[in-house]
Amino acid sequence: MMKKILLILMVMLGACTFQTKHRGYVFPEDLESKVASIKTTTQLQEEIGDPQTRTIYGDEVWVYYSADENMRGPLPVTYDNKTVLLAWVRGGEVIKTKILHDEDLKDVKLADGETEIPAAIELNAMEELFNNIGRFSPAGLGQ
Repeated sequence: MMKKILLILMVMLGACTFQTKHRGYVFPEDLESKVASIKTTTQLQEEIGDPQTRTIYGDEVWVYYSADENMRGPLPVTYDNKTVLLAWVRGGEVIKTKILHDEDLKDVKLADGETEIPAAIELNAMEELFNNIGRFSPAGLGQ
C-alpha cells in the first residue's frame, strides 16, 4: 500500500512543471546607460527595436514591456522581473525616457464577474436562434 501511495505522489510531483517564459522585449543588461545616450527615434529603434505600442492621445509615447512568466504546476501564473521603458517622442527626437521596474509598477487586480452593459438586450438560446432567422442570405447568391 505504501509503495502505491509513493508512486502516486511521484507521478503527481512529476506533473508539476516549473517553467519560466520571457514575454516582451529582451532588454540589454545596461539598459539605463544605453537609453541615456539615445537622442533620436532611429537610435532607439536600432538599440531596442520598434515599440510594442504608441500612444494616440496627448504626447507621443513609445512603450516597451518585458516580463518573466512563471508557471509552477497547479499554482497560478506569476510575473516578475517586469520592466517598462517609456520614451516620449516629438518628431524624430527622443525628448525624455523613463524606466519602470517591479517595485514601480502597481499590481492590478481584476474584478470577478462581468460588467453590465446599460440597455443591453439579453436573449436566451431559443430567442437567439429565432432572432437570426432570415438575417443571412444563402451561400453563393453574392449578397
